[in-house]
Amino acid sequence: MQEVYNWVDEIPLSRPKKNIARDFSDCVLIAEVLKHYLPQLVELHNYSNAHSIQQKSYNWNTLNQKVLKKINLQLSVKDIKDAVEMVPETIERVLFTLRYKIDQYVQRKK
Repeated sequence: MQEVYNWVDEIPLSRPKKNIARDFSDCVLIAEVLKHYLPQLVELHNYSNAHSIQQKSYNWNTLNQKVLKKINLQLSVKDIKDAVEMVPETIERVLFTLRYKIDQYVQRKK
């Protein structure tokens, strides 16, 4: 997990990270991570800061359909629900997989 935290710390994000599960639960920072590595795939205006479960779920589902699919990563309904509900270690698992899929996508494009 420390490897994931170090990786995220290298990325300039719009908000400071205090509690990773809470900070990433609305999907905005996940979109920013993707924008950092794959700017052509992400339009940040599609993701708004959210506190409601409904808006957080909307953000995650939008990212899943519009971006993650393109890098061959599809989150399950349970993964999205767990991320929104801030289940411990869910975001870390998503970030770990995301890092791997970003690397694969970049290699394929070369």
